[in-house]
Amino acid sequence: MIITKYNAICNLGDNIEEVFNKALNGDAGCFELRNSRRLGCINTPLEEIKEENYNIRANQLILKVLKPLEIETLDKNSTAIVAATTNSGVEEYETSRNPKHFEIGNPAEFVHKYFGFTNFYTSVSTACSSGIKAFSIAKELLEKEIAQTVLVIGVDSIAKLPVYGFDSLEILSGEPANPFSKNRCGINIGEGAAAFIVSKEGEGIEITGIGETTDYYHSTTPDPEGIEAEKAIRLALGEMKPEDIDYINLHGTGTQANDLMEARAVYNIFGAKVPASSTKPLTGHCLGAAASIETALCCRLLEKGIDKVFPHIYDGEYDEKLPKILLADKSTKSGEVKTCLSTSFGFGGTNCAIVLRRKICTT
Repeated sequence: MIITKYNAICNLGDNIEEVFNKALNGDAGCFELRNSRRLGCINTPLEEIKEENYNIRANQLILKVLKPLEIETLDKNSTAIVAATTNSGVEEYETSRNPKHFEIGNPAEFVHKYFGFTNFYTSVSTACSSGIKAFSIAKELLEKEIAQTVLVIGVDSIAKLPVYGFDSLEILSGEPANPFSKNRCGINIGEGAAAFIVSKEGEGIEITGIGETTDYYHSTTPDPEGIEAEKAIRLALGEMKPEDIDYINLHGTGTQANDLMEARAVYNIFGAKVPASSTKPLTGHCLGAAASIETALCCRLLEKGIDKVFPHIYDGEYDEKLPKILLADKSTKSGEVKTCLSTSFGFGGTNCAIVLRRKICTT
Protein backbone atom coordinates (compact mmCIF):
# COMPACT_ATOMS: atom_id res chain seq x y z
CA MET A 1 0.00 0.00 0.00
CA ILE A 2 1.45 3.34 -1.08
CA ILE A 3 0.87 6.83 0.29
CA THR A 4 1.04 8.99 -2.84
CA LYS A 5 0.02 12.35 -1.33
CA TYR A 6 -0.42 13.63 2.21
CA ASN A 7 -0.73 16.77 4.32
CA ALA A 8 -1.04 17.68 8.00
CA ILE A 9 -1.96 20.69 10.12
CA CYS A 10 -1.70 21.28 13.85
CA ASN A 11 -0.43 23.92 16.27
CA LEU A 12 2.97 23.79 14.53
CA GLY A 13 1.74 24.96 11.15
CA ASP A 14 -0.80 25.16 8.34
CA ASN A 15 0.79 22.48 6.15
CA ILE A 16 3.08 19.48 6.44
CA GLU A 17 6.22 21.45 5.54
CA GLU A 18 5.67 23.95 8.36
CA VAL A 19 4.76 21.19 10.79
CA PHE A 20 7.79 19.12 9.78
CA ASN A 21 10.29 21.97 10.07
CA LYS A 22 9.15 23.00 13.53
CA ALA A 23 9.08 19.39 14.72
CA LEU A 24 12.57 18.77 13.37
CA ASN A 25 13.81 21.87 15.21
CA GLY A 26 12.13 20.75 18.43
CA ASP A 27 9.89 23.82 18.67
CA ALA A 28 7.79 23.14 21.76
CA GLY A 29 6.52 26.70 22.20
CA CYS A 30 3.31 26.56 20.15
CA PHE A 31 0.91 26.18 23.08
CA GLU A 32 -1.63 28.29 24.95
CA LEU A 33 -2.58 28.29 28.61
CA ARG A 34 -6.35 28.15 29.09
CA ASN A 35 -7.65 27.74 32.62
CA SER A 36 -4.22 26.44 33.68
CA ARG A 37 -4.32 23.83 30.90
CA ARG A 38 -1.61 23.75 28.24
CA LEU A 39 -3.26 23.25 24.85
CA GLY A 40 -1.90 23.00 21.32
CA CYS A 41 -4.42 25.16 19.47
CA ILE A 42 -4.78 26.03 15.80
CA ASN A 43 -5.41 29.76 15.42
CA THR A 44 -5.48 30.07 11.64
CA PRO A 45 -8.84 31.14 10.09
CA LEU A 46 -11.04 28.24 9.00
CA GLU A 47 -13.74 28.13 6.34
CA GLU A 48 -17.36 28.05 7.51
CA ILE A 49 -19.47 25.25 6.04
CA LYS A 50 -22.88 26.27 4.70
CA GLU A 51 -24.65 23.01 5.54
CA GLU A 52 -25.48 23.30 9.26
CA ASN A 53 -25.30 19.56 9.92
CA TYR A 54 -21.64 19.56 8.87
CA ASN A 55 -20.51 22.97 10.16
CA ILE A 56 -18.24 21.67 12.90
CA ARG A 57 -14.61 22.56 13.56
CA ALA A 58 -13.42 19.05 12.71
CA ASN A 59 -14.83 19.37 9.19
CA GLN A 60 -13.37 22.86 8.82
CA LEU A 61 -9.96 21.39 9.69
CA ILE A 62 -10.53 18.67 7.09
CA LEU A 63 -11.24 21.22 4.35
CA LYS A 64 -8.00 23.00 5.19
CA VAL A 65 -5.84 19.88 5.25
CA LEU A 66 -7.36 18.54 2.01
CA LYS A 67 -6.86 21.68 -0.07
CA PRO A 68 -3.29 20.97 -1.30
CA LEU A 69 -4.16 17.35 -2.17
CA GLU A 70 -6.50 18.32 -5.03
CA ILE A 71 -8.88 15.49 -4.24
CA GLU A 72 -11.33 16.89 -6.78
CA THR A 73 -9.21 15.09 -9.38
CA LEU A 74 -9.78 11.66 -7.79
CA ASP A 75 -12.23 9.28 -9.44
CA LYS A 76 -15.47 9.67 -7.47
CA ASN A 77 -16.65 6.11 -8.11
CA SER A 78 -13.51 4.22 -7.16
CA THR A 79 -12.31 6.29 -4.17
CA ALA A 80 -13.34 5.27 -0.65
CA ILE A 81 -13.06 7.41 2.49
CA VAL A 82 -11.95 6.39 5.98
CA ALA A 83 -11.93 9.04 8.71
CA ALA A 84 -10.48 8.63 12.20
CA THR A 85 -11.80 10.78 15.04
CA THR A 86 -12.69 10.62 18.72
CA ASN A 87 -14.56 13.90 19.19
CA SER A 88 -16.21 14.66 15.85
CA GLY A 89 -18.42 17.67 16.67
CA VAL A 90 -19.10 17.03 20.36
CA GLU A 91 -18.13 20.62 21.23
CA GLU A 92 -20.65 22.08 18.79
CA TYR A 93 -23.34 19.74 20.11
CA GLU A 94 -22.95 21.32 23.56
CA THR A 95 -24.54 24.50 22.22
CA SER A 96 -26.46 23.43 19.09
CA ARG A 97 -28.01 20.20 20.40
CA ASN A 98 -27.95 19.07 16.78
CA PRO A 99 -27.49 15.28 17.04
CA LYS A 100 -25.66 15.22 13.69
CA HIS A 101 -22.83 17.21 15.26
CA PHE A 102 -21.64 14.57 17.70
CA GLU A 103 -21.98 11.60 15.34
CA ILE A 104 -18.62 9.86 14.91
CA GLY A 105 -19.53 9.30 11.27
CA ASN A 106 -19.99 13.00 10.55
CA PRO A 107 -16.49 13.76 9.10
CA ALA A 108 -16.48 10.85 6.64
CA GLU A 109 -20.06 11.57 5.59
CA PHE A 110 -19.20 15.24 5.13
CA VAL A 111 -16.26 14.57 2.81
CA HIS A 112 -18.29 12.01 0.87
CA LYS A 113 -21.14 14.44 0.21
CA TYR A 114 -19.18 17.70 -0.07
CA PHE A 115 -16.89 16.39 -2.82
CA GLY A 116 -19.46 14.13 -4.48
CA PHE A 117 -17.85 10.73 -3.89
CA THR A 118 -20.05 7.68 -4.52
CA ASN A 119 -17.94 4.80 -3.14
CA PHE A 120 -17.78 3.38 0.40
CA TYR A 121 -17.13 5.67 3.37
CA THR A 122 -16.77 5.03 7.08
CA SER A 123 -15.36 6.44 10.31
CA VAL A 124 -13.28 4.70 12.96
CA SER A 125 -12.94 5.64 16.61
CA THR A 126 -10.60 3.54 18.73
CA ALA A 127 -9.33 6.38 20.91
CA CYS A 128 -5.72 7.39 20.28
CA SER A 129 -4.98 4.49 17.93
CA SER A 130 -7.70 5.55 15.47
CA GLY A 131 -5.32 6.96 12.88
CA ILE A 132 -3.47 3.69 12.31
CA LYS A 133 -6.73 1.73 12.43
CA ALA A 134 -7.90 3.89 9.50
CA PHE A 135 -4.93 2.69 7.43
CA SER A 136 -5.77 -0.90 8.32
CA ILE A 137 -9.31 -0.43 7.01
CA ALA A 138 -7.95 1.23 3.87
CA LYS A 139 -5.69 -1.75 3.28
CA GLU A 140 -8.66 -4.12 3.43
CA LEU A 141 -10.69 -1.96 1.04
CA LEU A 142 -7.86 -2.03 -1.49
CA GLU A 143 -7.17 -5.75 -1.11
CA LYS A 144 -10.84 -6.63 -1.58
CA GLU A 145 -10.99 -4.27 -4.58
CA ILE A 146 -13.84 -2.29 -3.05
CA ALA A 147 -11.82 0.79 -3.96
CA GLN A 148 -8.87 1.64 -6.19
CA THR A 149 -7.92 4.61 -4.04
CA VAL A 150 -8.65 5.45 -0.40
CA LEU A 151 -8.68 8.88 1.19
CA VAL A 152 -7.53 8.36 4.78
CA ILE A 153 -8.18 11.19 7.25
CA GLY A 154 -7.49 11.74 10.94
CA VAL A 155 -9.05 14.73 12.68
CA ASP A 156 -9.91 16.06 16.12
CA SER A 157 -10.51 19.50 17.57
CA ILE A 158 -10.12 20.62 21.16
CA ALA A 159 -13.34 20.16 23.09
CA LYS A 160 -14.37 20.47 26.72
CA LEU A 161 -15.48 16.84 26.98
CA PRO A 162 -12.05 15.23 26.43
CA VAL A 163 -10.28 18.00 28.35
CA TYR A 164 -12.48 17.46 31.40
CA GLY A 165 -12.31 13.71 30.89
CA PHE A 166 -8.52 13.57 30.97
CA ASP A 167 -8.55 16.01 33.86
CA SER A 168 -10.83 13.67 35.84
CA LEU A 169 -8.29 10.88 35.30
CA GLU A 170 -5.61 13.22 36.69
CA ILE A 171 -3.41 12.82 33.61
CA LEU A 172 -3.78 16.32 32.14
CA SER A 173 -0.80 18.61 32.74
CA GLY A 174 -0.52 22.38 32.85
CA GLU A 175 3.23 21.95 32.38
CA PRO A 176 4.99 20.87 29.18
CA ALA A 177 4.55 17.16 28.48
CA ASN A 178 7.63 15.33 29.72
CA PRO A 179 7.51 11.76 28.35
CA PHE A 180 9.85 9.16 29.86
CA SER A 181 11.08 11.60 32.50
CA LYS A 182 11.01 10.72 36.18
CA ASN A 183 9.16 14.03 36.56
CA ARG A 184 6.44 13.36 33.97
CA CYS A 185 2.96 14.38 35.06
CA GLY A 186 0.59 13.95 32.12
CA ILE A 187 -0.45 15.05 28.67
CA ASN A 188 -1.05 18.30 26.81
CA ILE A 189 -4.04 18.10 24.47
CA GLY A 190 -3.74 19.38 20.92
CA GLU A 191 -5.83 19.49 17.77
CA GLY A 192 -5.23 18.96 14.10
CA ALA A 193 -5.80 16.90 11.00
CA ALA A 194 -3.88 14.82 8.49
CA ALA A 195 -4.97 13.35 5.18
CA PHE A 196 -3.47 10.75 2.85
CA ILE A 197 -4.23 9.43 -0.61
CA VAL A 198 -3.35 5.73 -0.66
CA SER A 199 -3.44 3.10 -3.37
CA LYS A 200 -2.00 -0.32 -4.16
CA GLU A 201 0.63 1.06 -6.50
CA GLY A 202 2.37 4.30 -7.31
CA GLU A 203 5.27 6.47 -6.23
CA GLY A 204 5.51 7.58 -2.63
CA ILE A 205 5.85 6.13 0.85
CA GLU A 206 5.19 2.43 1.28
CA ILE A 207 3.27 1.05 4.25
CA THR A 208 5.08 -2.25 4.74
CA GLY A 209 3.19 -3.42 7.80
CA ILE A 210 0.46 -2.66 10.33
CA GLY A 211 0.13 -4.40 13.69
CA GLU A 212 -3.01 -4.41 15.84
CA THR A 213 -3.67 -6.05 19.21
CA THR A 214 -5.84 -5.60 22.29
CA ASP A 215 -4.79 -5.77 25.96
CA TYR A 216 -7.99 -7.05 27.60
CA TYR A 217 -6.59 -5.36 30.71
CA HIS A 218 -8.46 -2.16 31.67
CA SER A 219 -10.69 0.45 30.05
CA THR A 220 -8.27 3.36 30.52
CA THR A 221 -4.99 1.85 31.78
CA PRO A 222 -2.63 -0.15 29.55
CA ASP A 223 -1.15 -3.45 30.63
CA PRO A 224 2.03 -2.33 32.45
CA GLU A 225 4.00 -5.24 30.99
CA GLY A 226 3.34 -4.03 27.45
CA ILE A 227 2.91 -7.59 26.18
CA GLU A 228 0.25 -6.85 23.56
CA ALA A 229 1.90 -3.54 22.64
CA GLU A 230 5.10 -5.45 21.90
CA LYS A 231 3.11 -7.96 19.86
CA ALA A 232 1.57 -5.16 17.78
CA ILE A 233 5.04 -3.84 16.96
CA ARG A 234 6.28 -7.30 15.99
CA LEU A 235 3.23 -7.80 13.75
CA ALA A 236 3.95 -4.49 12.02
CA LEU A 237 7.58 -5.50 11.50
CA GLY A 238 6.58 -8.79 9.89
CA GLU A 239 9.73 -10.33 8.43
CA MET A 240 11.77 -7.19 9.01
CA LYS A 241 14.47 -7.23 11.66
CA PRO A 242 14.67 -4.63 14.47
CA GLU A 243 17.86 -3.25 12.94
CA ASP A 244 15.96 -2.49 9.72
CA ILE A 245 14.20 0.38 11.52
CA ASP A 246 16.03 3.72 11.41
CA TYR A 247 13.68 5.77 13.62
CA ILE A 248 10.80 5.14 16.04
CA ASN A 249 8.06 7.71 16.56
CA LEU A 250 6.82 6.85 20.05
CA HIS A 251 3.28 7.25 21.36
CA GLY A 252 5.01 8.94 24.31
CA THR A 253 2.13 10.68 26.08
CA GLY A 254 3.96 11.56 29.29
CA THR A 255 1.64 9.63 31.60
CA GLN A 256 3.03 7.25 34.19
CA ALA A 257 1.21 4.24 32.75
CA ASN A 258 1.86 4.73 29.03
CA ASP A 259 5.56 5.45 29.28
CA LEU A 260 6.22 2.45 31.51
CA MET A 261 4.37 0.09 29.18
CA GLU A 262 5.81 1.57 25.99
CA ALA A 263 9.40 1.61 27.23
CA ARG A 264 9.12 -2.09 28.05
CA ALA A 265 7.58 -2.98 24.69
CA VAL A 266 10.14 -0.99 22.68
CA TYR A 267 13.14 -2.12 24.73
CA ASN A 268 12.20 -5.79 24.41
CA ILE A 269 12.51 -5.50 20.64
CA PHE A 270 15.05 -2.75 19.96
CA GLY A 271 17.01 -2.38 23.17
CA ALA A 272 18.73 1.02 23.13
CA LYS A 273 19.89 0.81 19.52
CA VAL A 274 17.30 2.71 17.46
CA PRO A 275 16.80 6.49 17.92
CA ALA A 276 13.29 7.24 19.13
CA SER A 277 11.25 10.25 20.15
CA SER A 278 7.75 11.38 20.97
CA THR A 279 6.53 14.39 19.02
CA LYS A 280 3.63 15.02 21.43
CA PRO A 281 5.64 17.57 23.47
CA LEU A 282 5.60 19.57 20.21
CA THR A 283 2.12 18.94 18.79
CA GLY A 284 0.20 18.06 21.92
CA HIS A 285 -1.80 14.85 22.03
CA CYS A 286 -4.19 15.28 19.10
CA LEU A 287 -6.31 12.27 20.12
CA GLY A 288 -7.97 10.74 17.04
CA ALA A 289 -5.66 12.74 14.78
CA ALA A 290 -2.47 11.93 16.72
CA ALA A 291 -1.45 8.78 14.85
CA SER A 292 -2.31 10.41 11.53
CA ILE A 293 -0.20 13.51 12.16
CA GLU A 294 2.70 11.40 13.41
CA THR A 295 2.46 9.19 10.32
CA ALA A 296 2.61 12.31 8.14
CA LEU A 297 5.71 13.48 10.01
CA CYS A 298 7.37 10.12 9.39
CA CYS A 299 6.43 10.30 5.70
CA ARG A 300 8.11 13.69 5.39
CA LEU A 301 11.20 12.47 7.22
CA LEU A 302 11.48 9.57 4.78
CA GLU A 303 10.98 11.85 1.79
CA LYS A 304 13.73 14.19 2.95
CA GLY A 305 16.24 11.36 3.28
CA ILE A 306 18.27 13.25 5.88
CA ASP A 307 20.46 11.94 8.71
CA LYS A 308 18.47 13.72 11.40
CA VAL A 309 15.34 12.71 13.32
CA PHE A 310 12.81 14.52 15.49
CA PRO A 311 14.36 15.31 18.87
CA HIS A 312 12.73 14.05 22.04
CA ILE A 313 11.95 17.21 24.00
CA TYR A 314 11.89 16.65 27.75
CA ASP A 315 13.82 17.70 30.86
CA GLY A 316 16.54 15.11 30.29
CA GLU A 317 15.93 13.28 33.56
CA TYR A 318 15.14 9.80 32.29
CA ASP A 319 13.08 7.65 34.65
CA GLU A 320 15.48 4.97 35.88
CA LYS A 321 12.52 2.71 36.66
CA LEU A 322 11.97 2.32 32.91
CA PRO A 323 14.05 0.19 30.55
CA LYS A 324 16.50 2.58 28.87
CA ILE A 325 15.51 3.19 25.26
CA LEU A 326 17.51 5.48 22.97
CA LEU A 327 15.84 8.90 23.01
CA ALA A 328 17.06 11.18 20.24
CA ASP A 329 18.17 14.73 20.93
CA LYS A 330 18.95 17.65 18.62
CA SER A 331 22.47 16.38 18.00
CA THR A 332 21.50 12.80 17.14
CA LYS A 333 22.81 11.65 13.75
CA SER A 334 20.86 8.61 12.64
CA GLY A 335 22.25 8.06 9.19
CA GLU A 336 19.86 8.39 6.25
CA VAL A 337 16.36 7.50 7.44
CA LYS A 338 14.83 4.94 5.08
CA THR A 339 12.40 3.13 7.38
CA CYS A 340 10.25 4.37 10.29
CA LEU A 341 8.08 2.74 12.92
CA SER A 342 5.27 4.70 14.58
CA THR A 343 3.32 3.44 17.59
CA SER A 344 -0.10 4.42 18.93
CA PHE A 345 -1.95 3.09 21.96
CA GLY A 346 -5.45 3.96 23.13
CA PHE A 347 -8.06 3.51 25.81
CA GLY A 348 -9.70 0.13 25.77
CA GLY A 349 -6.29 -1.50 25.39
CA THR A 350 -6.00 -0.83 21.65
CA ASN A 351 -2.43 -1.16 20.41
CA CYS A 352 -1.30 -0.23 16.90
CA ALA A 353 1.97 0.13 15.05
CA ILE A 354 2.79 1.05 11.47
CA VAL A 355 6.01 0.65 9.48
CA LEU A 356 6.79 3.04 6.65
CA ARG A 357 9.63 3.15 4.16
CA ARG A 358 10.62 5.14 1.14
CA LYS A 359 9.66 3.12 -1.92
CA ILE A 360 12.68 1.96 -3.87
CA CYS A 361 12.32 2.45 -7.62
CA THR A 362 13.25 -0.70 -9.55
CA THR A 363 13.10 0.79 -13.05
